[in-house]
Amino acid sequence: MTGGYSRTDDFAVTGSRQAGLWLRPGDVDPDAVARLFLFHHSGGSAAAYREWPGLLPSDVAVQCVQLPGRQDRRHEAPYDRLEPLAEVLAAVIGSELDGRPYALFGHSMGALLAYRVALALERGGWRGPVLVAASGWAPAGFTMPARQMLARMSDPEVAEMMRRLGALPPEILRDAESLAQAVRTMRADSAACASHRDDGAAVGCPVVAYAGRHDPLVAPEAMGSWASRTPHYLGTRTFPGNHFFIRGQEPAVTADLVALLRRYAAPRQPHGRT
Repeated sequence: MTGGYSRTDDFAVTGSRQAGLWLRPGDVDPDAVARLFLFHHSGGSAAAYREWPGLLPSDVAVQCVQLPGRQDRRHEAPYDRLEPLAEVLAAVIGSELDGRPYALFGHSMGALLAYRVALALERGGWRGPVLVAASGWAPAGFTMPARQMLARMSDPEVAEMMRRLGALPPEILRDAESLAQAVRTMRADSAACASHRDDGAAVGCPVVAYAGRHDPLVAPEAMGSWASRTPHYLGTRTFPGNHFFIRGQEPAVTADLVALLRRYAAPRQPHGRT
């Protein structure tokens, strides 16, 4: 069963009021010049980016996506199909757009979601992002335990797999209820990713990739497959670490991301001027 909302449910009635449910924080500084939306990894939550607001300049308004089934949304059923999830996220973000340029960043499953949400926004007639930043996931060369394998694994085995990958911060490992939620959402998120059928579509904006040098799920060279999904591929930035390299590389990743956001969010000069 697919959890959360779909295009045909009450989102159409409540509109932008859903932003406070899906985005953390629900409101942002109206004086910021650009916006950044962050998508978390499978089995994770908006807390994955808790360090980022302190690393970003005050004129970049940041909001983290919070998917159903985790933290304050723990009593909601998580999605197990990607397409309806991307559609509702596009509707949420689309209702938030206010003319300011914006970028989408995602890690692992979040990178896949950011890509599909960008496409859904463009196809839905909203103004698209000026940049998509994809970390730890690529259209080709990404490997993850199949849904069938997860179905055969016990909850402790799934938790151990997540621990080995570095998906579980210490506070989750120490709390039985939080660990159970992480396992439940990991199973649903894995099913959602498995439901994705790649159509080879390209977004209309530049794409930049971030990779861990020793990521067991996707090799840095595989990130080059993003080149076919954008008119302007900005290359891969490779950092020390494994699949969750971003936890130790937040300052470097955010600095690079902000520099790119400023470059592509800058107003275009009229023809004939520099």
